[in-house]
Amino acid sequence: MTGAHEIESLSFEQALAELERIVAELESGKTDLEQSISAYERGAHLKAHCEAKLKEAQLRVERIVIGSTGAPGVEPADFG
Repeated sequence: MTGAHEIESLSFEQALAELERIVAELESGKTDLEQSISAYERGAHLKAHCEAKLKEAQLRVERIVIGSTGAPGVEPADFG
């Protein structure tokens, strides 16, 4: 398996697909202990990467609003 630098270059979709593959592999119980630990560690890095990508996307999404002066403007989207 490759390192954190390689994970950072993955798109959200690529990282999520690999994370799903790792979860299925771990759930199968067909890997030995060392492989499971390694896969779990990589999965944790992939999860953090996916969360960072989602946060980045959330910050980029804006909605157009009409201000009190009647002029259009933008404000961050509220996903909460």
